[in-house]
Amino acid sequence: MAELLIAAERIVPAAAPEVICPGYVLIRDTEIAVVGEGPPPRPADIRLDTGVLVPGLVDLQVNGYFGAELDAVRLDEWRMVAGRLPQTGTTAFMPTFITAPVPRLSAALRQAAGEPGGPAARSRPPGARILGVHLEGPFISPLRAGAHNPEWMTEPSPEAIGELLGAGDGILKIVTLAPELPGALEAVARLAAAGILVSIGHTDARASQVVAAAGAGARMVTHLFNAQRPLHHREPGVPGQALADPRLTSGLIADLHHVAQPVCVIAFAAAPDRVFLVTDAAACAGMPPGRYMLGGAPIELPAGDGVPPVRADGTLAGSALRMDAALANMVRAGVGLPRAVAAATRIPADLIGRPQLGRILPGAEADLTWLGEDLRTRATWVAGELVYHH
Repeated sequence: MAELLIAAERIVPAAAPEVICPGYVLIRDTEIAVVGEGPPPRPADIRLDTGVLVPGLVDLQVNGYFGAELDAVRLDEWRMVAGRLPQTGTTAFMPTFITAPVPRLSAALRQAAGEPGGPAARSRPPGARILGVHLEGPFISPLRAGAHNPEWMTEPSPEAIGELLGAGDGILKIVTLAPELPGALEAVARLAAAGILVSIGHTDARASQVVAAAGAGARMVTHLFNAQRPLHHREPGVPGQALADPRLTSGLIADLHHVAQPVCVIAFAAAPDRVFLVTDAAACAGMPPGRYMLGGAPIELPAGDGVPPVRADGTLAGSALRMDAALANMVRAGVGLPRAVAAATRIPADLIGRPQLGRILPGAEADLTWLGEDLRTRATWVAGELVYHH
């Protein structure tokens, strides 16, 4: 039985609000066996005298990264992205397919689900865990299209839902849809009954329609404040209802371009433990400025650290955000280190029903990230294996 003992000046377990300072983590094989406060019981194998040890970061919305579009479902590109994401602190992620014709999405899901050559047919690639697929569309509103192609948007008919459920068996985990569309509430109930996490997004829904969707089984809101009817003091819209409704947990693109810093702080204050961080990264993430693709159409990544890519008309089109940068942005905004860490780890893991991820506790998977004093990733472990070190 392999053991690894890590001593750290600070540990944020994410399962509780405190910071362990100093502390240690004992890993046996692929799991965390012991978490302790104070000096370790024997000389540590690894000593982290600076920075902070946190659970591996969990990102539920990744359209692409390092030049690759994930909806293309090319095995070599999926493995490349999984292998390189640990340099951003991410140890588990959800490839996201944006709006496309249903037959195209169905074909992509079948390949991802393990058809010959599909990524899921192979063993876990070295690097970040692939958690499944997030379908962001095509059942969304043209009124809140964002960077999606309105020509490919459609209503969630029973036939379309059935096709995607069949194609995505075992791999489809999240579906983002607009609850005001005809047949949407029936679709929410059917998807939720099939074990799919239903998210409200790219929607012009009023607060009452958000309430109805939550009643039918929706539990998530996609990129809070973006591509949705905004908050008004007499019509809460999507974000107002999302922050007030204890049944809903919201993703937040914390690059400070999609959502201004004070609004991010308001979201965390309004919905403690119901806001989590996502990148919504596009293929340009981790790449130099230039032209890339998203959903089959070009996007342009301007120069500037953290500046998001845009369509030709200036519409924001995903992001170039790192998860460790999102966490750091929220700490600097005043959210506090433990809450920011939880929003990047435990909260998204729990939302998708993976409680063995996103925390530093005995019995949890040994997915860990060491952040430096600047909260930039210094090292990452997945299942107890060192997969990145700077």
